Amino acid sequence: MTTTLETLLELSHFLGEEDRQLAILGEGNTSARVDDETFLVKASGSCLQTLAEDDLVACRFDSLLPMLDESSLTDEQIEERLLGSRVDSAAKKPSVETLFHAYLLSLPGVAFVGHTHSIAVNQILCSPLASQFAERKLFPDEIVCCGSRSVLIPYTDPGLTLSQSIRKECQVFLEETGGPPRVILLENHGIITLGKTAGAVKAAMLMAQKAAQIFVGAAALGGPVFMSHENVLRIANRTDEHYRQRALKL
Repeated sequence: MTTTLETLLELSHFLGEEDRQLAILGEGNTSARVDDETFLVKASGSCLQTLAEDDLVACRFDSLLPMLDESSLTDEQIEERLLGSRVDSAAKKPSVETLFHAYLLSLPGVAFVGHTHSIAVNQILCSPLASQFAERKLFPDEIVCCGSRSVLIPYTDPGLTLSQSIRKECQVFLEETGGPPRVILLENHGIITLGKTAGAVKAAMLMAQKAAQIFVGAAALGGPVFMSHENVLRIANRTDEHYRQRALKL
């Protein structure tokens, strides 16, 4: 039986493959919930494509989640708390974005998280059209894999401030929809996908990248032409699409 660690390594290598143009060098990070107390996250400065077992750090939720309610921590205090959250004090330093991984993995039904700096998606997130890409949909499979809309976070300093912004906007999304988002878009930064399986993270990431490529191409041709709200809801609620989601383990 494949372990959580093995699954997370495979997901990391998949997202880090250079030909996919999602992440290069030390860009991006991944995480997975181990149990109610701990999770694994990519170590700071490590490369997704070549991630090894000792590049994954086990951290405690209860050491990190309270930080989201604090507003006056210095960079030095944040680093100290990150290091203190490690299950093994000899392990590498967790990514600076470990805080938002801890929060997202605490949401209902979320067991894996992937974050990349997709070239295709960042073309839009570094433009005035980011909100359109987050709120509107272009084709049915985008809805099936990425949801009927995404959460958009205006550019925010990575680390504690970004994690607090993600929590704030995700809580609004949860209240409005009853469930967590599948895609979170970070202006001038990148994309986060999340789900109950590593496959769900991959599917949302790849489909968001495809949607971004179509969006950019359509914009160059005078568009994009979006699906209507009614048609988006129709796809989101069709029983055959729900069957496909289950079959794809989304």
